[in-house]
Amino acid sequence: MGVSPSALSQTVKALELKLDMKLLNRTTRSVSTTEAGERLYQTVSPRFADIEGELNLMRELRGKPSGLIRITGTENAIRAVVWPKLEPWLPRYPDIQLEISSDNRFVDIVAERFDIGVRLGNDVAKDMIAVRIAPDMRMVVVGAPAYFANHPPPQVPQDLQGHDCIGRRLPTHNGLLSWEFERLGKRFNISVSGRLAFNINELIIAAALRGHGLAWVRHEQVADYLNKGQLLSVLDEWASTYSGYHLYYATRRSSPALALVVDALRYEGSA
Repeated sequence: MGVSPSALSQTVKALELKLDMKLLNRTTRSVSTTEAGERLYQTVSPRFADIEGELNLMRELRGKPSGLIRITGTENAIRAVVWPKLEPWLPRYPDIQLEISSDNRFVDIVAERFDIGVRLGNDVAKDMIAVRIAPDMRMVVVGAPAYFANHPPPQVPQDLQGHDCIGRRLPTHNGLLSWEFERLGKRFNISVSGRLAFNINELIIAAALRGHGLAWVRHEQVADYLNKGQLLSVLDEWASTYSGYHLYYATRRSSPALALVVDALRYEGSA
């Protein structure tokens, strides 16, 4: 904010004195809002966002799009899609600032003052404007040749229950993520088990490459390994497909700078 902690503290104390109400709980180790302070923050915060947006619009009337665009998405979406598209785009618009945050939670972009969220198409709220930024996503079950040398390939998804499967744990799930399959337009889940579980995609793939078990991953993440024969895919006829990554935003957040970022991320290929 460009304000020293001491000056900010004095300002808040003056506001508390004016309101005759405590807004912050202070200890030697932390500061947190009181119930009144949280209510005031939730009420006032969106108005500051609106003021900031209007000031950016005033600057853009000069012909130079400017302002801060805050983006949130899953770690994979940020690494695989958002940053690779925006990094070469940055030099063209030096007055536009980007703040990019990876978070696997389902973030309320309005409440947390983000301009853009990124999620799979099926996960985007209906009251948001959604724009596709990546093709549909196909999941595959893969394992290393060394693994299949000692284990017969599964013929149907139910056979996975007899295999060493590398689990995936997400913060939005209480347990390990079930593997989903599709046949004749119907989807179903298979609960798997194994010696290993991770919450990082790179480690799941690395473990599969070393022959530690089967992995259920996005095809584009392992395409090179499949082409080189370092991994083999099974159960391809049962593979499930999901709507690809979409960005989404609320209409009230629209601005010339946001429109430029949306256009930079927009997926131009076929679904």
